[in-house]
Amino acid sequence: MKTSPNFEGFQIRKWYSNIEDTLTNENGRQADGAPLRKIVIAAAILNPFAGRSVDDLSEVVNASPALGHEFARRIRQILGDDKVESYGKACIVGADGEYEHGNAFLTSVFADPVRDAVGGGKAWVPSTGKRGGVNTVIDIPLAHKDALYVRSHYDTVSTMFADAPNPDEVVIAFAFASRGRLHARLGGIKSAEIKGQDGLH
Repeated sequence: MKTSPNFEGFQIRKWYSNIEDTLTNENGRQADGAPLRKIVIAAAILNPFAGRSVDDLSEVVNASPALGHEFARRIRQILGDDKVESYGKACIVGADGEYEHGNAFLTSVFADPVRDAVGGGKAWVPSTGKRGGVNTVIDIPLAHKDALYVRSHYDTVSTMFADAPNPDEVVIAFAFASRGRLHARLGGIKSAEIKGQDGLH
């Protein structure tokens, strides 16, 4: 059955949001400060390129800022007055699509409104993706939003999206974290030291 677009030219079947709060590390040590909150927002979207090979993917790239603004609205709604220190993005492409189809959703024009929603970000957004079926688990990488080389903020959030993606869908996800790992102790630049630095250093 053919479906019609229901959001800015896209057909979105489901929105997802997930929040986890970590209060102790793996050995039971209480958090050194606030608990670590990780938030994932995602959408299961009909892949307009499913089942065909297309050289020009601009149909999705050019339309993706509208998705970015909706992701931004949703993260602001969840965050309230809370802050984000790190972020990452990912895609899972259903079996009828190519991995490149998912990446078309994740370019900077999609991510920029989300950066703005979390107070800006000087560093590029780490990204991953794969092809997979319903209930595929994906690891979304996290890094500090203002400086890639803050070791304490290298992290991952593992998640899956129930009932998605269908073979002709793509799941697009954005992940956020409130702080670095609990009891990170590998040295390097600290989050409090990066203000004013180039985000790639």
